Amino acid sequence: MLNDELGPHEDARARGHLNDIDCQPSFPPVDSTYRKNIEDGAYYEMGDDDNNNIQRTHSIAESVMTQEGLADPTGFWIICAVVLIGDMNRGVLFPIMWPLVEELGGDSVWLGYSVGAFSFGRIIASPSLGKWSIEKGYSTTLVTSTSIMFVGCILFAQVYRVGSLFFLIFSQIILGIGSATLGVTRAYVAEITATRQRTTYIAALTAVQYGGFTVTPIFGALFSYLLENKRYEAGFLVFDEYSAAAYFMAFLCSIALCLLITGFKARYRTKPTPKAKKSQRRMEQDDLANRVTYCHLSVYNAALLGCMLLNVSTKGSIGSFETMGISFAESHFNLQPAVAGTIVSICGMIGVCSLLSMGYLGRFLSDIQLIIGGITICAVGIISFAALQSVENGAENSIVHYVIGIFLIYGIGYPVGHTAVIGLFSKVVGRRPQGTLQGYFASAGSLARILFPVMAGYISQYDDITTVFIALFVILVASNVFVAMSASTLTALSQ
Repeated sequence: MLNDELGPHEDARARGHLNDIDCQPSFPPVDSTYRKNIEDGAYYEMGDDDNNNIQRTHSIAESVMTQEGLADPTGFWIICAVVLIGDMNRGVLFPIMWPLVEELGGDSVWLGYSVGAFSFGRIIASPSLGKWSIEKGYSTTLVTSTSIMFVGCILFAQVYRVGSLFFLIFSQIILGIGSATLGVTRAYVAEITATRQRTTYIAALTAVQYGGFTVTPIFGALFSYLLENKRYEAGFLVFDEYSAAAYFMAFLCSIALCLLITGFKARYRTKPTPKAKKSQRRMEQDDLANRVTYCHLSVYNAALLGCMLLNVSTKGSIGSFETMGISFAESHFNLQPAVAGTIVSICGMIGVCSLLSMGYLGRFLSDIQLIIGGITICAVGIISFAALQSVENGAENSIVHYVIGIFLIYGIGYPVGHTAVIGLFSKVVGRRPQGTLQGYFASAGSLARILFPVMAGYISQYDDITTVFIALFVILVASNVFVAMSASTLTALSQ
């Protein structure tokens, strides 16, 4: 694996000696178009000193720098609001998706395509939005994407009236395009924080994202409960159990647009120096990164690819549960969609708490250890469902089993493991412009949310859903094996 490219001397140096050499930032690179048309006052001088402690130089923005090394707190909170609303489009609509597909005459395969369509929209838009954020700036990119998301919400609200599964998929694609800014927002956070605390702030951003699609299903369940078999008309607007949630999301999108237009001013980490001299530590990292592996990729590119594959395995696993969770709760535990959505929401709240504790966990555990631990817990929760029989076959499965399994997956395993993967990827990218690479990283996760739900839909339709759980368990175990074998190299590149 990646560790094979490290000799004994290089391995020791990567784990120890690299910490002792200067690490002044030189981002963005001199040849980057990133700084085009950026005024001097938009930069925050931030870096890490020799001991990886936060170093703040005397700059025009020093007065708004927090003690934790976060520049422009207002911009950070607006970014969090955009991320929250983007993933609420999945969370709020989660409890009504399966009933809506059934109402339109679809089955579990159509459900897989409907859920995957959202991620397909993210795949086709994420790299372009990431590149656009570098060339045009964050404000223009986020205002444009949020406007598209608003249109997608309005379209989704018309799905039941149109009565077409194809229109449902189309509206999901538009929603996915509008919310394809995960790479942009993560790049922004990476650029206004120092490396030492980057995982902490990315964990906070991920907590917001995670809460968006795991905690907010309770709103969709509430709309479904209050408006079941009811219909209200206000002019050309029709509110029912399928459209009310979408109109609610359109309202939140309009709030996000107001915040972006009136309160968001993009800030950048450090103004580049024309002749930045590389430190010894940086040269050693570059030497390691540029070595060629047995698969003819550089160690750096192989590490990026490995992190993206980890993103695929973790995102795909949670995507499968996002697709089959409600139908599985009905078929194996006889739970109503509103009840199942509430359980997922509560476990999602616990998951948010897990994410907010990442800074504390990071004091004792490395990113590698957090990844392995989180994926292991997630895999245990998934495999615990594999031996269950359906209610149709006479099984009487305890709801406690469902709660414990969902807790392991949504409350601990996925949030901890996946967030550590995001932090590791950002650190491996380092001082290079992060927008485009974060866009590709987000697209990899979105690809998983297409392939895995469709796979889960076909397997459960033509075989059995327990086969899905076994397949996911094997994939997660293989992911952990890769991380363990490549731990030294990944750690060296992320210093």
